Amino acid sequence: MSGEKLAQRSYYGKALAALAKSNPDFVVLDADLAGSTKTGDFKKVAPERFFECGIAEANMIGIASGLALSGKIPFASTFGVFATGRCWEQIRTSVCYPKANVKIVATHCGLSVGPDGATHQALEDIAIMRALPNMVVVVPCDAYEAYAATLAIAEHDGPCYMRMGRSAFPVLKDEGCGFTIGKADVLREGTDVSIIACGQMVQSCVEAAKILESKGISVDLINMATIKPLDREATVASAKRTGTVVTVEEHSIIGGLGSAVAECLTEEYPVPVRRIGTRDVFGQSGEADELLAEYGLSVDDIVAAAEQSVKQKRK
Repeated sequence: MSGEKLAQRSYYGKALAALAKSNPDFVVLDADLAGSTKTGDFKKVAPERFFECGIAEANMIGIASGLALSGKIPFASTFGVFATGRCWEQIRTSVCYPKANVKIVATHCGLSVGPDGATHQALEDIAIMRALPNMVVVVPCDAYEAYAATLAIAEHDGPCYMRMGRSAFPVLKDEGCGFTIGKADVLREGTDVSIIACGQMVQSCVEAAKILESKGISVDLINMATIKPLDREATVASAKRTGTVVTVEEHSIIGGLGSAVAECLTEEYPVPVRRIGTRDVFGQSGEADELLAEYGLSVDDIVAAAEQSVKQKRK
């Protein structure tokens, strides 16, 4: 990890611009937020294939479905709360049911949206999208992985939802990294506790792992950038290596990464699982770091949960 801070949405925009040049069938739709979602980068390259739908998100998804069923490959973007909340019925019936090749990419997700407050902090979007048949759910860990994931979902034939944050934060992956849908990234192997994370929380888990290692606790750390389909093989293998698991996500513990991991392990290799995330609550206005600490998502919280998991395993 270089420490360089980059915004995922900026590299989503760069990937869209690259796709615009690669295939005339790529089209992009936005709901009056092209400057924030960075879809405007695509518009600069291919303005004739960019559709500004205004503040009418449900209509945007309907248009995207029609374009997909006509042979185009649409990317539709807005903030996470709008992409998954205002459009759920259209996504279910017009995208997932016919398995339309629509890519829904949301920015400004999670507590780290900060001062915009509870109305704009999507903490349930993974759960909403994960429940839909045919939907792939991707949560890249940094800007470089967001770029690679954009190219990967562009190649995937079927509905995809990709979730990103708002702020710039340290990069973990190398520029030019690849991305395979459904494949976990094992960042380090350990024997005492597994930490499975997604999104920007992966960086926090890297820091937590360093602290835990200094305390003599060996960490098995996984970047689970695809929530659906979950890499069940990697999940089970990690649980077998350590015997206890901590999941970490900037999302509700209900229906997100923690739920997916717990469901997998309950069926295939039961071990204790602790889930770090928001606990059936809305967010509030505040600075990103303050909010993460307030809701139990700080590095110290991850360290404490891992230590408790190791103690529980040893009883």
